[in-house]
Amino acid sequence: MPLPVAARPASRRSKHGATAPTRASLTPETWIDAATAVLVDEGIDHVRVDVLASQLGVTRGSFYWHFKDREDLLRCVLRAWRDRATENLTQRLEGASVDAREQLRDVISLPFRGHAAMHAARIELAIRAWARRDEMARHAVDEADASRIAYIAQVFSSLGFPVLEARSRAFLLYTYVVGESLMATQGGPSQKQERRRFVEQLMQQPLADAPGGSAGR
Repeated sequence: MPLPVAARPASRRSKHGATAPTRASLTPETWIDAATAVLVDEGIDHVRVDVLASQLGVTRGSFYWHFKDREDLLRCVLRAWRDRATENLTQRLEGASVDAREQLRDVISLPFRGHAAMHAARIELAIRAWARRDEMARHAVDEADASRIAYIAQVFSSLGFPVLEARSRAFLLYTYVVGESLMATQGGPSQKQERRRFVEQLMQQPLADAPGGSAGR
């Protein structure tokens, strides 16, 4: 149970004499980032109020200054992931280039963007593991997947592909991007670059020119 407001100290000293953070110095984003880090490193079962409060050096009561309960925090973790990994990303890609081919290259390049891509992939993997056992997380993942695929389908439509084919190509490309992100240790730089070039070429190739296409029947 949270302490009454008047009973909570404004700050406290650690054994080393440093002033520890208080509820006033923490933001909801601080708790969300801490929860996300624990989720990635230890799994959803370890994302608990007492664990986070201990890591942040505050009382459990400080948590309730920002969140109703643990489920409220988890809901915010999923919302933050959705905003950062889906909505903000698609807006950035759309704003970076008006050329559909450039947008396609940007999508294909996502798994190869260094430390940022590796960090995002770790969060993605943790969220998906959580979604396998939790309905709220599964719903968030389903929404994110649908939003990302819809965005990529728009890119293919801009390249002139029919709607149904654009959707199918978007699904194939999306599964490649996710797979490449989650299997980042497979192959060296040259192999990854070769895969990237191959996928870029394949995704723009008309079905009539592809193996099994109408031209080969």
